[in-house]
Amino acid sequence: MSDSGADDLLDVAIVGGGPAGLTAATYLRRFHRSCAVFDDGDSRARWIPESNNCPGFPNGVSGVELLLRMRRQAGEFDAHFEPVRVDSIEREGENFVLNADGRQWRARSVILATGLSDKLPDAPWVEEAVARHALRLCSICDAYEATDTRIGVYGLLKDIASHGTFLRSYSEHVWLLPIDQDQDETDEALRAALGAGVEVLPAGGTLGFDGERCTWTTAEGTSVFDSVYPYLGCHTSAGLADALGVRLTDGGEIVVDRNQATSVPGLYAIGDVVSGLNQISVAVGQAALAATRLHNQLPLVPRAQPG
Repeated sequence: MSDSGADDLLDVAIVGGGPAGLTAATYLRRFHRSCAVFDDGDSRARWIPESNNCPGFPNGVSGVELLLRMRRQAGEFDAHFEPVRVDSIEREGENFVLNADGRQWRARSVILATGLSDKLPDAPWVEEAVARHALRLCSICDAYEATDTRIGVYGLLKDIASHGTFLRSYSEHVWLLPIDQDQDETDEALRAALGAGVEVLPAGGTLGFDGERCTWTTAEGTSVFDSVYPYLGCHTSAGLADALGVRLTDGGEIVVDRNQATSVPGLYAIGDVVSGLNQISVAVGQAALAATRLHNQLPLVPRAQPG
């Protein structure tokens, strides 16, 4: 597994096997650095039924297929994978100790690529609705595919108004589906949405799915949508970093410098767990930055002639 001759001490431990973590693994192995990817198989990317803005895939690609391809690519350079969820990370002098599944790994440095997870409606049909594009999770990624269709935006009114305005440039037919009763007519975001032609349906309705499209049912009736975007927030995965004393934003995202380094020496973070634009292309670029910076900072291992 290692080109450094120190199998008991990894150069880099990569926590997370999504697009960011897999890109970092490919870079590091091509730098002849020892690394392991700790992947519990729960990447946010697996929810993507088809991405059409991922560079290099003009006919689109599913999240599952993209992950398989990127994992295969990293594997071509002998990247090592551990199918476990990391429970904790500790400092041991200048190194790190990763604990998972009752085992331990030691590494000179760590890249956190743990991503985040969307808070989704509490309904048994959610996964099927996402697969059928009835429920969409990222308007930046796929609102183009919803052009000129009936679009709903679901969540707290204070959170969904600005998203409704954003989606108004894709369709004339955009409705807000507020789960709360509070409507502040002086709210700037709401006024902007209403001014852009976004409509607000009665609050507190029931979000449903008929097998093809999502519905919003209130005492006044049922509305049907081609796509609904839920904006309920996200679950942060920055707990590992927080326990190490890393600086976080108020929203629980990891703060990094221009090379993706955190406030803890030797600890880097990339992808959706970092503050910024949550996109595959951004995560891939962050992985390249972090891997290259780490390679240049780690001790030089002169290449010897094989044999």
